[in-house]
Amino acid sequence: MEEAKGVVKLVALAKFKEGLSESEIEQLIKGYANLVNLIDPMESFHWGKDVSIENMHQGFTHIFESTFNSTEGVAEYVAHPAHVDFANLFFSHVDKFLVFYYKPTTVRV
Repeated sequence: MEEAKGVVKLVALAKFKEGLSESEIEQLIKGYANLVNLIDPMESFHWGKDVSIENMHQGFTHIFESTFNSTEGVAEYVAHPAHVDFANLFFSHVDKFLVFYYKPTTVRV
C-alpha cells in the first residue's frame, strides 16, 4: 500500500436543522465551496446528498469532500479567518456534523 505524498482529504457529513429551506442550504453550500477561492491549501471541494437505498446514513443528509496539499495546509485552513467565520455560521445551521481527515492510500494488488 502506498500513502499519498502530502495530500490530505477531508470528508464531512452534515444533517441540517429542521426548517431550513433548500435555498438557505444552497447558500451555505456555496459559502463552503467559496473557501477554495480564499484558502490556498484547499485544492478542491465536492458535495452531494445521500441517495442510498440502504438507509444507513444515521440522519446525515449531505456529504462534503475537500482536498488539501498537506497536513500543514489543513492547519492553515483550520486557522484561516475565512474558515473560522464560515464554520461559525455553518455550525449554527446543523444538528449533526462529523469530520474525518485522512491521507489517501492506494492499494496495489
